[in-house]
Amino acid sequence: MLRVITAALAIGVAMAGPAFAEMHEVQMLNRGEAGPMVFEPDFLQIEPGDTVKFIATDPAHNAESIPEMAPEGAETFKGKINEEVEVTFDVEGLYGIKCLPHYAMGMVMTVAVGEVTEVPESYLEGRIPPRARERFDAQRSNL
Repeated sequence: MLRVITAALAIGVAMAGPAFAEMHEVQMLNRGEAGPMVFEPDFLQIEPGDTVKFIATDPAHNAESIPEMAPEGAETFKGKINEEVEVTFDVEGLYGIKCLPHYAMGMVMTVAVGEVTEVPESYLEGRIPPRARERFDAQRSNL
């Protein structure tokens, strides 16, 4: 009987992979260490299956993915203004995240999922406001 229980526990632990996924919190702020209109932290390195909770610490913010700055096959998301949103990142790669109302003011962040060591050439292509581009460039130095 003890062997059956031990075997059942071993199988349960082996199958509990997603239970070890982490929850990361990101605050959406009017002012932070990097200046006005920021996500803190503005860069996360996480594992596939981890979840990020975007917290509306200050009013008038949201978090949403930038479809052109997401890995192929990744689902996009769009949080509502003034509301928390939890997102599980399953596809490895780099994700650009913005606050839509403050995108032009540079309110952006980068989420690196998995073993990302370089920025894809296409990552910063397209129409990105100058202040947002500056912050994305600074965030790339974290890789």
